Amino acid sequence: MRVLDWVVLGGYFALMLGVGTWARKKVKTAGDFFTAGGAMPWWLSGISHHMSGYSAAVFVGYAAIAYTYGLTIYVWWASSIGIAILLGSRTFAPRWARMRMRMGVISPLEYLATRYDLPTQQLLAWSGAALKVFDVGAKWSASAILLHAFAGVPIAWGVMLTGGVTLCYSVVGGLWADALTDLSQFVIQMIAGLAMLVAVLHRLGGVSALWTIWGALPASHHHPFAGDYTALFAGMYFFVNVLSYNGGTWSMAQRFIAAPAGPEARKAARLSGALYLVWPVVLFYPMWASPLIFPHLADPSQSYALMTQTLLPPGLIGLVLAGLFAHTMAMTSSDANAISAVIVRDIVPALRGGVRPSDKAQLLLGRVSTFCFLALSMGIALMAANFGGIIGLLILWYGALVGPIAIPMMLGMLRVFRRSGPLAAIASWCVGVAVFGALRVWPPVGWLPLGHKDWSYAMMVNLPVLAAFVTYVVVGLVAPRRSERADTLVSVLSEEG
Repeated sequence: MRVLDWVVLGGYFALMLGVGTWARKKVKTAGDFFTAGGAMPWWLSGISHHMSGYSAAVFVGYAAIAYTYGLTIYVWWASSIGIAILLGSRTFAPRWARMRMRMGVISPLEYLATRYDLPTQQLLAWSGAALKVFDVGAKWSASAILLHAFAGVPIAWGVMLTGGVTLCYSVVGGLWADALTDLSQFVIQMIAGLAMLVAVLHRLGGVSALWTIWGALPASHHHPFAGDYTALFAGMYFFVNVLSYNGGTWSMAQRFIAAPAGPEARKAARLSGALYLVWPVVLFYPMWASPLIFPHLADPSQSYALMTQTLLPPGLIGLVLAGLFAHTMAMTSSDANAISAVIVRDIVPALRGGVRPSDKAQLLLGRVSTFCFLALSMGIALMAANFGGIIGLLILWYGALVGPIAIPMMLGMLRVFRRSGPLAAIASWCVGVAVFGALRVWPPVGWLPLGHKDWSYAMMVNLPVLAAFVTYVVVGLVAPRRSERADTLVSVLSEEG
């Protein structure tokens, strides 16, 4: 990092703070803070949804996977997400917008008290908020590792720097600040990503390197599935992505809730899905080519940082680092806003005996809870190694546990699952979490038959989700519980408009 790089990086952080301060003028009510007043344009909602879906961990943990295994990271991660969003754009995205329009919700979990009951809503709210602390902690840790690799900044200081800036603009500007900074960050990371692509192509001999590198890489790097990332893993992780990116991850639902109406939410989802199919190719190409530039790296997670330092001139290094931070700050600020919405609209009223604070109090409480959530997640980031490192937090913990929370939340909106009531939802959560806990104590590699050891990773991530889904469906069939209020809600959400 040269002086010019620090100037660029400092300018980026100043821009984020400036946008957040400007967005504060648009926040007058709790609805403005949590859902942008339902006035977010579809293209801004789509870009924000896309930016909120991945973080700097892509350039650390996923860069290591791309370095080691090649193409598979695009197959099971990027294309899987893009297809999942496109498939869900007609079914799920419009329903989130209708919730705000017809029920006045500003939290993704508000409708669950009607669809199921209050205990179910509270179980999902508390467990989902706790899980997100760990997920966001992994994002801070990834950003700090990058800053350490670039400039030798201690990990703790890296967490405090990126987390502190995000905390400031999120607390001040709410969802408007998140979306507008997402747009700024989208432009920055596009410039940075293209600069990195051009630099790698120049190093490897020009545009022809786009296809010639594959002959120089190990044959396994061409395969869509490799190592732990088998077809079984990819297939089940696709199911996780359908749940997560269509609203099971609360920050994704917030982008659709903020859309003016169902058709706009659908267009936002399709824009985000298309971006996932195209843009990661630009991001991943340097990672795929990195073994040719730095063969035999002891720590593949450092590959992207090393390429940036080696191939780019001063100024562009700072821009690329800003682009990497852009992903993390977009995702974490979005998560913080969604979590604070759940706390203010779902958890606090339950603790107050059903009494909801005034709108002014909700706005203040939203800012306080955003601050506390981000601060706690930064603390988790400093202890990431205790939870299996970044990949452990990102894939094993979050991938395995998001399903038991998202299944009652997402499937509860659909008519086909209207027989599944509170018992099915709670049983689904309990079984999913229990299976995850059992697999942590007795890993599959210890008891799988010898010929099926490569299923171990897939089972660690996917069995809790599959168990939760089967339980939700079976309990709904065996012990159905329907109410007139729940049926009416599902019918309203299914209406066009």
